[in-house]
Amino acid sequence: MLELPTSVSGPVSGLGWIASAILLLNAAMWLLQPGMVFYPTPTLAATPADWGLAFEDVELTADDGTRLHGWYIPHPDATHTLLFFHGNAGNISHRGESIAIFNRLGLSVLIIDYRGYGRSAGRPSEAGLYLDARAARDYLVEVRGVDPASILIFGRSLGANVAADLAARAPSGGVILESGFSSARDMARHLYPGLHHVLYLRFDFDAAERLSRVRAPVLVLHSPDDEIVPYALGRKLFDAAREPKRFVDLRGDHNSGFFASQPDYERSLAAFIGSLGPSQPPETSDESVRTR
Repeated sequence: MLELPTSVSGPVSGLGWIASAILLLNAAMWLLQPGMVFYPTPTLAATPADWGLAFEDVELTADDGTRLHGWYIPHPDATHTLLFFHGNAGNISHRGESIAIFNRLGLSVLIIDYRGYGRSAGRPSEAGLYLDARAARDYLVEVRGVDPASILIFGRSLGANVAADLAARAPSGGVILESGFSSARDMARHLYPGLHHVLYLRFDFDAAERLSRVRAPVLVLHSPDDEIVPYALGRKLFDAAREPKRFVDLRGDHNSGFFASQPDYERSLAAFIGSLGPSQPPETSDESVRTR
């Protein structure tokens, strides 16, 4: 019987173990990744009425038939409407402090819960979140008759990736990305240095690539003290944007930077909105939105 020399079988066996370990790791990561990205809360803790704001319940249907829920908070003197995409945890009822800021800035606000969050049906996924964003934008334009030039697309944390994807597809008056990351691959490189080379990622969330195709004015805000999303990834997101664009340093951690940075935070938003003008014509993007 022919036997392989030890010098050959050893390395071959070792490579086999490494390959098996990589396959097992990726199988586990494939199953775990959704739970590592999405942290939805089904129960609404409050409504805008609890914050002293008038609002309307909004029911939407995404292109794949998923039913979505959101709130429209009008401002009587609004020249712009802010389309709000929140982060990966909680739901719309946990964004009261931000909505109050936008209201003080004279903005009407539409905030939606992604599929699987709050009262929205379905289960979250990257493709699903992008469909949810398009349904929200279609509602503003087609149902409420909002001029695309007066829509501000806002996203915080994971919502920045959702906002960037929508902004690349649809014209808007401006884009505001707060505490966002450039791509899922860049986040994996930060979280799993070395291992990121062999990990198969279930998600793309390439906000930097999307933002490079956006022609509307862009504002990026990020804190150097952000303990979840590295400041460098916020800068990379900004670097990908076309002019005109602005970058604002926040203070504080990932979840409270907007609050810890007051009043400069609110002043920076006001300056950006003021620079847009009330009658700015629609900007065109490289990929037109599909309307229903």
